[in-house]
Amino acid sequence: MPTAHTDVTTTEVEVATDAVALRRSVAAGAVGVFVHWFDWAAYAYLAGTVATVFFPDENSTTGLLAVFGVFAVSFGIRPIGAMVFGPLGDRIGRKRTLSLVIFMMSGATLTIGLLPGYAAIGVGAPVLLVILRLIQGFAAGGEFGSAASFLAESSPRRRRGFGVSWLEVGSLLGFLAGSFVYLLLSTGLDEAQLTSWGWRVPFLISAPLGVIGFIIRNKIEDTPEYRTLEANDAVPRTPVRELLRHHKRRLLQAAGLMAAMHVPFYAVLTYLVTYETDHLGHSAGSAALLSTVISLLGLVLVPVFGLLSDRVGRKPVFIGATAALLVAATPAFLLMRTGLAGTWVAGLLLGAILAAILGTYAVWSAEIFPTRTRQSGLSIAYNLTAALFAGTVPYLMTVLISATGSTLVPGPYLMVFAAGGLIAALSLKETTGSALLRPEDVADAPPGHS
Repeated sequence: MPTAHTDVTTTEVEVATDAVALRRSVAAGAVGVFVHWFDWAAYAYLAGTVATVFFPDENSTTGLLAVFGVFAVSFGIRPIGAMVFGPLGDRIGRKRTLSLVIFMMSGATLTIGLLPGYAAIGVGAPVLLVILRLIQGFAAGGEFGSAASFLAESSPRRRRGFGVSWLEVGSLLGFLAGSFVYLLLSTGLDEAQLTSWGWRVPFLISAPLGVIGFIIRNKIEDTPEYRTLEANDAVPRTPVRELLRHHKRRLLQAAGLMAAMHVPFYAVLTYLVTYETDHLGHSAGSAALLSTVISLLGLVLVPVFGLLSDRVGRKPVFIGATAALLVAATPAFLLMRTGLAGTWVAGLLLGAILAAILGTYAVWSAEIFPTRTRQSGLSIAYNLTAALFAGTVPYLMTVLISATGSTLVPGPYLMVFAAGGLIAALSLKETTGSALLRPEDVADAPPGHS
């Protein structure tokens, strides 16, 4: 009896410890992506006002294009940030890069909120805006790889999918929070108030959020896997060279998974609003409401699919999701043509499929790479595919619909990336429950190994 009692007590303590560790890891990992997507949404929704404040007002269209150009540049610099922060995290640890990137992102965001406009300092205003957006984009290039590596390595093995899925919950929450703050500002302030001071509010709000995130991240311990590398004097000096020499196939496989996430994410959560108003004749309010409901659906389903992948495996969930997207993408856009009800059914269907992809792609990608090059691999694969495929979705959809005259173009476009993700998934082994620290990480990799 005493032995049985001891076993039960030990199990209960382990479960409680796992739960506490998971909550701490989720808070540290997800807070940065929340801040990043909060800023992203605020900048996107306030683009018209920012154009008025920072660019000459002779031509409003030119000013708006300039604002979106700055937006695009911040995306373009992310791969450079990935090439810096990915290897840095493999060399000095996940904790330090997590703290550094949120400090840089929040500091730049706060400074944007304090910037004088074009009327006050002339051309210096847009120049400073560009510099600060570049800093934000550079730091954002290190956020995903740092956070995904940390969450994967800190989450209990049997709940790793659930733990890492909260990375995307943080993204969706940040996006929704930014949209909600914009809604409050646009309905509570007149145009003059919004232009004079109201636009600054979201950027200033980011500062305390960033401070909280920095404190949380600064207090955590680094992951057990990274500490083991340190203890065995096996921290790589040239992780990118090691990655490209020994793990190119894994890098391509992770890129396939990530591209299959990026394109439907931007198509469903951002471009669909424009598609509804421009091609289906729905009101902006109706389109925005559907986007919000899809995001809320994602908040519920993403951790559910992450948990499901812990039970049945990454491979069945991800393959099921990409196969469903391959089959349903074009019929969904056909259904949208039948009216508002059809649009909602199709949008929610695509949102559910997207949630399944979001719930599994990050943890599976993290499990692909060995610990020595994990953050480098995740950072480079994520940000290169984001730069190539994510930000280009609205532009390419507009060009292709104009060139072909067919509003069904988004369906086949989504099918291409669903097929790519499916091929990548089929080429991978199941990794659920696998150890992230492998013998070769510490036994066969002396310092400086490349």
